[in-house]
Amino acid sequence: MNDIRDVIIIGSGPAGLTAAIYTARANMSPLVIEGEPSSTSDQPGGQLMLTTEVENYPGFPEGIMGPELMMNFRAQASRFGAEFITNKVTRVDFGQHPFTIEVGDTSYSTRSVIVSTGAQSLMLGLPNEDRLIGHGVSTCATCDGFFFKDQEIAVVGGGDSAVEEATFLTRFASKVYLVHRRDELRASKIMRDRAFNNPKIEILWNNEVVEVHGEEKLSGVILENTVTKERASLPVTGLFIAIGHQPNTSLFAGQLDLKSNGYLVTKPNSSETQVPGVFACGDVQDDYYRQAITAAGSGCMAAIDAERWLEETGE
Repeated sequence: MNDIRDVIIIGSGPAGLTAAIYTARANMSPLVIEGEPSSTSDQPGGQLMLTTEVENYPGFPEGIMGPELMMNFRAQASRFGAEFITNKVTRVDFGQHPFTIEVGDTSYSTRSVIVSTGAQSLMLGLPNEDRLIGHGVSTCATCDGFFFKDQEIAVVGGGDSAVEEATFLTRFASKVYLVHRRDELRASKIMRDRAFNNPKIEILWNNEVVEVHGEEKLSGVILENTVTKERASLPVTGLFIAIGHQPNTSLFAGQLDLKSNGYLVTKPNSSETQVPGVFACGDVQDDYYRQAITAAGSGCMAAIDAERWLEETGE
């Protein structure tokens, strides 16, 4: 057991690293446990490490590569004294104070914790899919739609998120195919009506993507009809996967309150969880916006909340 720390930050995406910058500048000597490079769910740097060019983050008028942006975040936190461990948290104990964070055989004791483990987009699980992320395959229309002006693209899914993404993408693309494995959308009526009434959207019923093709970038996909099992080629240059997100909260089950969809519960207008001294920020608790800039903002909130909580409790 090491000395008791003021704060330990679990996760190192935009939320966790912003929290690290703010807590480090507040002389709280944060320890950031940033995840494992081999893990897709909690890798250092978060989901932006899987993207190419980021054009909607303020301050970079020419855009910036996702991994470069996150390395800048990390370097800034390190400059102010944040300490990093590149490993995975294996267990937490929020039942007693100080809290215990275990990384393998090593235990750390801390007065406060900021949880920023993020979320991961659910993927199709196809060969080439991961390799082409950022090269035609995307999980975020808001992030990447601009790159597909006057192109034919496809969106996979049938819920509100999929229809919302497809509708948004019609601002840029010449044609948007909505690929759904059933013969009826799960989306709400208002969202269904938007899809049906948009001339740029064509719904491909009873179909699923079974192959993703492309070398340097996406060149097309293969569809399989779920009823007839017939296959057909769809020569699209963009594939947006909108079948849901999964927050990385399994570590906290039974310790922190979770919503029905698995996201952490925080108090209104706050990063506080139901456990005093434990705060949450970023995509692990945000099931609505899911943007790098909003994650960073909530990381700032969590840092300030943790600092004030430590002051108010005399910790």
